[in-house]
Amino acid sequence: MEQTLLETMLRHMEDKEIIGDSQHSFTRGKSCLTNLVAFYVWVTASVDKGRATDIIYLDLWKAFDTVLQDFRVSKLGRHGFDGWTPQWIRKWLDGRTQRVVVNSSMSKWRTVTSGIPQGPVLGPALFNIFIGDMDSGIECTLSKFADDTKLCGVVETLEGRDAIQRDLDRLERLGEEWIESSPEEKDLGVLIDEKLNMSRQCALAAQKANRVLGCIKRGVTSRSKEVILPLYPALVRPHLEYCVQLWGPQYRRDMELLERVQRRATKLIRGLEHLSYEDRLRELGLFSLEKRKLRGDLIAAFQYLKGAYRKAGEGLFIRECSDRTRGNGFKLKEG
Repeated sequence: MEQTLLETMLRHMEDKEIIGDSQHSFTRGKSCLTNLVAFYVWVTASVDKGRATDIIYLDLWKAFDTVLQDFRVSKLGRHGFDGWTPQWIRKWLDGRTQRVVVNSSMSKWRTVTSGIPQGPVLGPALFNIFIGDMDSGIECTLSKFADDTKLCGVVETLEGRDAIQRDLDRLERLGEEWIESSPEEKDLGVLIDEKLNMSRQCALAAQKANRVLGCIKRGVTSRSKEVILPLYPALVRPHLEYCVQLWGPQYRRDMELLERVQRRATKLIRGLEHLSYEDRLRELGLFSLEKRKLRGDLIAAFQYLKGAYRKAGEGLFIRECSDRTRGNGFKLKEG
């Protein structure tokens, strides 16, 4: 029933453009990568011009859990959903109770008046609707992925600092929280530092992948190709390639750090230890991480150019206008 209702709600939200371009979560054609690229293409352009730029990272999920159910359901009516949808969701949320159990002691049952049941398919869609109008009146750059929200502005002038403070004041859900300064922050699993240097992120990715590889080495007795080869792309390589189109190594030493993990993984397989790294890759039908990254970059660029990501990262590529009849229409200006 929830799934059926969700499909109808998503169609309505897309037709009426209820979810703004700043939201990348639970939205068709968008992902963590599109969120990060669209946001940081603006940040890096600002930093490249030598402008002082502040990013404020917010987590709004607790705010969603504390909002009264009636207020959330009333938003559905304001967004043009038919009368049955808010009514069904109100009934779905109404009449729930909860209690706390610690060891053998139990509290009394209490009525739940806010939040939603944990793990429902409707939860993400309701959350998107609830924070969909958060962009209204915002002066600075806002980007959202579910409850992870980023606010960014140029603060080299008093006007810029005032603008970012006004935006924070508009987000009333924050209450009186004091926001601390930090030299680095994890953004959707990617470590961003104040100089936008990705070396620390490369080191963290290699560390995670090495840790998993160590677990495989200790926990799996077999060293046959049939056992080890499927485990590597399933459990190890994703750590080295998650959103790598954003944080791809800028320096040779960082690329080597990541490549070393794959070297170590291929050496685990019995019978290949005496071969060179290139020969091991050829024997296993694998490519180097550097070559895979280039392939991933080309796929991502193609998707942006063909409009698969709509407005996410708009302006990331600039087409080269030419009167020449030969060639194709996807020639790009050099950045």
